[in-house]
Amino acid sequence: MATILTAVILALIGLVLGGGGIRLAMLGGSWYYVIVGLAFLITAWLLFRRRSTGLWLYAAIVIGTLCWAVWEAGFDWWDLGPRGGVIVLLALWLLTPWARRGLTGPDGRAPLILAVLASLAVAGYSMTADPKDIAGELSADKVTPTADLGGNVPEGEWHFYGRTPFGQRYSPLNQITVDNVASLQPAWTYRTGDVKGPDDIRETTYQVTPLKIGDALYICTPHNFAIAIDATTGKEKWRFDPKIKLDPNRQHQTCRGVSYYADGKVAAGQPCPARVYLPTSDARLIALDAANGQVCASFAEGGTLNLLANMPYPKSGYYYSTSAPLIVGGKIIVGGAVNDNYSTQEPSGVIRAFDVDSGALLWNWDSGNPDQTTPLPAGQTYTNNSPNMWSTPSADEKLGLLYVPLGNQTPDQLGAGRSANVEKFSSSITALDLNSGQVRWVRQTVHHDLWDMDVPAQPSLVDITTSSGVVPGLVGPTKQGDLYVLDRRSGEPIIPVKEVPAPGGAIEGDHTSPTQPESDLSFNPKPLTGADMWGITMFDQLACRIELKGLRYEGRYTPPSEQGSLVYPGNFGVFNWGGVAVDPVRQVMFGMPTYLAFKSQLIPRDQVPPPDEGRGSEQGLNRNEGAPYAVVMGPFLSPLGIPCQAPPWGYVAGADLRTGKIAYKHRNGTVRDMTPLPLPFKVGVPGIGGPMITAGGVAFLGAAVDDYLRAYDLTTGRQLWKARLPAGGQSTPMTYTVADGRQFVVIVAGGHGSVGTKPGDYVMAYALPK
Repeated sequence: MATILTAVILALIGLVLGGGGIRLAMLGGSWYYVIVGLAFLITAWLLFRRRSTGLWLYAAIVIGTLCWAVWEAGFDWWDLGPRGGVIVLLALWLLTPWARRGLTGPDGRAPLILAVLASLAVAGYSMTADPKDIAGELSADKVTPTADLGGNVPEGEWHFYGRTPFGQRYSPLNQITVDNVASLQPAWTYRTGDVKGPDDIRETTYQVTPLKIGDALYICTPHNFAIAIDATTGKEKWRFDPKIKLDPNRQHQTCRGVSYYADGKVAAGQPCPARVYLPTSDARLIALDAANGQVCASFAEGGTLNLLANMPYPKSGYYYSTSAPLIVGGKIIVGGAVNDNYSTQEPSGVIRAFDVDSGALLWNWDSGNPDQTTPLPAGQTYTNNSPNMWSTPSADEKLGLLYVPLGNQTPDQLGAGRSANVEKFSSSITALDLNSGQVRWVRQTVHHDLWDMDVPAQPSLVDITTSSGVVPGLVGPTKQGDLYVLDRRSGEPIIPVKEVPAPGGAIEGDHTSPTQPESDLSFNPKPLTGADMWGITMFDQLACRIELKGLRYEGRYTPPSEQGSLVYPGNFGVFNWGGVAVDPVRQVMFGMPTYLAFKSQLIPRDQVPPPDEGRGSEQGLNRNEGAPYAVVMGPFLSPLGIPCQAPPWGYVAGADLRTGKIAYKHRNGTVRDMTPLPLPFKVGVPGIGGPMITAGGVAFLGAAVDDYLRAYDLTTGRQLWKARLPAGGQSTPMTYTVADGRQFVVIVAGGHGSVGTKPGDYVMAYALPK
């Protein structure tokens, strides 16, 4: 009976593989599945007839699959497992007495045992090798021992989102080193009490990087509470509730940071000598006394600045600041997030500079009307739907320049009718005069962006030693994986940038750019092929191969289509808002390149279903009201809900900013929090968040979708320490010292709705033992 049941199972497998294989072959894919499906059917027939030659044929299936798998994937265990796992397990079953009972003819055990042993030997070897790992070292030379860190921030403090206006995410502290970081232990934990409630249907993300000034940390929460915490003990000093109302139109419920300013003109004993500025998701900017959290009534209108002033289409929930404004030169620079792909009638992406003391508007730069930077008078509105800055800028006050990472005009995937100004500034790094808002230079990273490849991260400013001397540099990470290393005075490349051919064939009425820029320092992955498809088993891997062939895909920048296009890297980004960290002394960078393919399908307007209430996410159906097409977007997943492309999906990486050479890339993170069982397999998982570097030669990073904070050797990229977090760590860590000189590392653990990590309200501090 067991033999007959085995034959039936093999026959069913043969039908599935053969049927799917024929479909794949007709689409131009691999013929392996047709061949192995037929071999399964013949094996099933032989076992049904009680012929032991079925074992000989199955041994050939095992060996043939092994050879094919190694030819396609090399000695990578995670690529080999799905190809051969089911086949080897069935071979082990066929070696049992129950499966072989009643078979006649030459004994087939020996060839089958040899085939299984060969497979196990290859599997064992592949577990010790990683062909996708790049091992190397960054130079430990202190190229510029007195490097410019971008301001007069005390060594033990963190005054800006990126520590200084340069956005380096680098601390000169060196108490924690590669030799002692493994001894880090929890110092204190603080809980904000701000968690997603049952009435909040928007996704909640907690991405704040705390500021540290004096003896206090300053944070915001997803629902925009501002909180001060004692930096030594983790005890709450004060909190402020702006009482925002929930809004179903709001695409995100998040806060990445607050801003700090000390007003030297305020007399001792007067209110608000130092201020914390809180951006809210209902489009306000509120000034608070850093000492007690009281509203600073002298700022704007009773302490509150209305960011919807002069906005076209000021719909509730469509515009708000998710990132910390930058305060420099007596100005507070404010950008904002605009809901992606909701409508063509969106607010403006205008960037505004306000007087940090009074809240008076000093200048406004609207990329849709870039020459008019004098304050817009009452009754006039900015250009609707112009490219926006949803991240944070950086600034060089000595040069008088502000560096703005710009997004795209929504709808992101439809480019017909864009103005000349949109075509110029969309998806670019633009330098503005800090005092007037006038454009000084533009470096576009995508031409005629149809893929939501906006520049997502704060540029990092670092001086670079070149053959011509030291050049004031800028490092701009992008979603497509290119890192632009530019002369920040002019925007000209320090590391070469070239134009490369790009796919054509946009929808009727639109066009594509014939070429796209590409930096010589790039983490852009190779194009996907059928051999890159993945799954838990050969069955879902086959499904992914079939779907890949059914999508339009001609490599990076394949245009959107009604057929459905593959976007790789996807708009999740190789780099996202967390950017990279740079060491200005060693002139190197550390980052977390992530690789996830997305699908994008245009839906003609007459086929778009009626609206529903659950439209807050950027994944799924984006309605694009007023445009001829809606778009369905989302990650390229198998029928089991895992990425169709083979891992790694996430790395840690280091590169030399002088040479543009990538020194190392290592898999980062485990599937512990991606699977029903807490499996510690180091696959290399995606993540979103940013890194930090210290002068002790240690890089810190949370971000990955398993809930850990990790420390790495900056020189080699090897993991040195990790701490289990109580929730997702999708924020950028920071570090500081307290009065007794002890160095702390702090990360916020609150999870991220888009990547599905565990929500929470934790602020976690770590330090070496006293």
